[in-house]
Amino acid sequence: MSAECVPSSARERAAGMSGDPGAVEGPLEGYHHETYVIPLPTVSTAVAGPAPVRGKCREPRNGLLWFDRRCFASEEALLLALQGRLTRIPDLLEVAEGVRLQRFIEGRTLGALHGSGEEIPDDVADQILDLFRQMARVTPPSLEADRVCSPEDRPADGDTTGFLERLICFAEERVYRENVTRFPGLYASFGLDGDSFHRLREHVLGLRRRPFCLLHADLHRENFIVDDRGGLWAIDWELAMLGDPLYDLATHLYLMRYPSARHDLMAKRWCEAMEEEREGSSNGWEEDLPRLLDFKRAQSVFTDIVRATQLLDSRPGAGKTVLEQEATKVHRALTAAAEPLALHPVPPLSEVRASLSHWRRT
Repeated sequence: MSAECVPSSARERAAGMSGDPGAVEGPLEGYHHETYVIPLPTVSTAVAGPAPVRGKCREPRNGLLWFDRRCFASEEALLLALQGRLTRIPDLLEVAEGVRLQRFIEGRTLGALHGSGEEIPDDVADQILDLFRQMARVTPPSLEADRVCSPEDRPADGDTTGFLERLICFAEERVYRENVTRFPGLYASFGLDGDSFHRLREHVLGLRRRPFCLLHADLHRENFIVDDRGGLWAIDWELAMLGDPLYDLATHLYLMRYPSARHDLMAKRWCEAMEEEREGSSNGWEEDLPRLLDFKRAQSVFTDIVRATQLLDSRPGAGKTVLEQEATKVHRALTAAAEPLALHPVPPLSEVRASLSHWRRT
């Protein structure tokens, strides 16, 4: 039997839990986990409701490079702690003694209905803002969920400068330094070096204080599910943290790629909603939101470079089309982050392509 045909341990576990290997769906797309969807006929209707229910059976992928810091010990434990506090998040279903699975949310991703850069319906925007409102109510002292981040990664409530500094440190230490020796000369060919983070820190100086709350930290179109009644569900809370609420807005705006008018409207409506929930949550947003968006642009440069090398490394026989696609992504990221990283000039696409091609041959 070829390696491709050998079932993974995650699939075998899913098949065993479902009792019907033919009913296992997956693996689903996802970076952090190998995930399968299985029917849960043993879950009582008193718990699951009258409709058939399915669960997510998953295992962490091996050898992952983490591009974002993890705050909570377990996504499932976090979701359990948030039941009754946030609406339309996955609940946990007990399938055996001491074994809980996330309920699989039936529906379509927001991205499947309205792709990146496209407008979204007003009722969807309303539901996204409702989610931000609910998260504003979840303050650090009120959330009982085990955390794994170090004391240094837990700045005092309102210390937005300290919060962002720890995110910059993670990008510098875990994404840049841990990979720079793996790709000799590659970062430098794009005008990036250790001083890039010094320039970034100078660029984002001066954040105003804002009260901390729960952040999803990854609210993009593929992490929203629209059910058959039009309800919007937020999934994949793996990267959730406690911190600056404006950072969550910046991450959301950056990942959603809204049309310009919707981008501006969401920012203004977010400020109104958050101030109604918790005064001070939008302090200094007009000056600080551009700074936080620039951090997201700078962060993406380093992650996009690593992801490009991973893809090219995993597909050694890939032709010029794949190389061109990855070079274009990296060049686009460099161009977007030119100001916060002081990249003057940005290397042209031809040089980015040549650098990636040279790295692939070495």
